[in-house]
Amino acid sequence: MVKLKDIAEKCGLSIASVSKALSGKSDINPKTIEYVNAVAKEMGYIPNSSARVLKTNHSYCIGLLFEDDTKSSFQHEYFSIILSSIRDECEKKGYDITFISHHVGNDNLTYYEHTRYRNCDGVIIVNVDYKNEEVIKLVESDIPTITIDYDFNDRSSVVSDNIQGIYDIIEFVHELGHKKIAFIHGELTSVTQKRINSFYRACKDFNINVTDDYIKEARYHIPKLSGIATRELLSLEEKPTCIIYPDDYSLLGGITEIEKHGYKIPDDISVVGYDGIALSKLMRPEFTTYVQNAFQIGQKAAEKLIEIIENPKTSLPERISVKGYLQKGMTVKNIN
Repeated sequence: MVKLKDIAEKCGLSIASVSKALSGKSDINPKTIEYVNAVAKEMGYIPNSSARVLKTNHSYCIGLLFEDDTKSSFQHEYFSIILSSIRDECEKKGYDITFISHHVGNDNLTYYEHTRYRNCDGVIIVNVDYKNEEVIKLVESDIPTITIDYDFNDRSSVVSDNIQGIYDIIEFVHELGHKKIAFIHGELTSVTQKRINSFYRACKDFNINVTDDYIKEARYHIPKLSGIATRELLSLEEKPTCIIYPDDYSLLGGITEIEKHGYKIPDDISVVGYDGIALSKLMRPEFTTYVQNAFQIGQKAAEKLIEIIENPKTSLPERISVKGYLQKGMTVKNIN
């Protein structure tokens, strides 16, 4: 293994000067820094992570807290893009990622304890029960955190604009003449609550009457449950002309059920998804769906957390809203 002493001998410098150059110290000539780094790279030098921690008081390790109760979220494109974007941004800034859980071997730890055990500089919290006492304890601790799609007082967050997303959907389908609009939503989370509130507000703004029969609960990313909810809607005496689904995978379950009943999309009934996964553009007809910018959500979360870690005295808590856009597709019929 190449050591600082080896690099110093090849460069004709002291070990102290080489150490400063590799750390990018301002009292070293920029040309010397460039030269030393080039030699170190050529020799295959790998910095010692333990020494780096001692020098900087940072582990350069970021924790990722991601609960996956349905056992399907890792396979879901929306979350996989967020997680991939977080990883890429952290690696670009010189940080590693470790997942935070309850278990280290046979030991059962709280999220806070596991974060301390892994010596993480901070934690990005995604897709959890934000009312869980362990999550609250972690967020309120001295460990820098950032949450996705949930706000805590005096803490930073990155949120997709779910309120505007649902509002844009209602405005669009209303323009095409739909007034009998059903809404199948996911399990009750903070995101779901925002979407439900936005649905009712938009319907009120556009003078659309909403009956309780048109509101159904399923679960995110489980097509079978949205299919069952669709079956219930199709059994109504006064069927909706348009059904909104919690996500694009759930929409697939709805389409299957609609076709089982002999109806065609959008000729007989219109449908709208959410998320804007790549498959939504490939399907025929192309899905009408609200496209969330999953890549930017992950990127902004990683950027903000690293800012908090590296500039604790100047970084201020903020709510970063990431906008999406409506993919109009071909699954909503103009019935004007």
